[in-house]
Amino acid sequence: MKHLYTWSAIAAIVVASVSGDVFLSRAMKQVGDVGALRRRLGSLAVVVRVLRNPWFLAGVLLMACGFYSLLFALSWGDVSLVGPASASLTFVGNAVAAKIFLHERVDHRRWMAALLVAGGVVLLAR
Repeated sequence: MKHLYTWSAIAAIVVASVSGDVFLSRAMKQVGDVGALRRRLGSLAVVVRVLRNPWFLAGVLLMACGFYSLLFALSWGDVSLVGPASASLTFVGNAVAAKIFLHERVDHRRWMAALLVAGGVVLLAR
């Protein structure tokens, strides 16, 4: 039962982290080039623009959920499993989400890396 809790928490980490990354990326693409905005409007205006973006706020909330899921996972499982499994699966999830939701070009090298990472998670799970 303990393994079920651990893997459920790892799944929650991955879903929350990947969703948070996608939301934050969308927000920052809407905000635009932060360096150019800072030079034109000033730092405070950039901070206000970022904090007023609902995608940014949702992304931060999701990242917080991922962090708290990590705390639960670490209370149930070994850090030698939880750390690499959650980081690796988040890497794979980010590649898939970038392709599907952000319409980013993910090249063959990244897909191969994601496959190798997924293979490493399978080895960890045994």
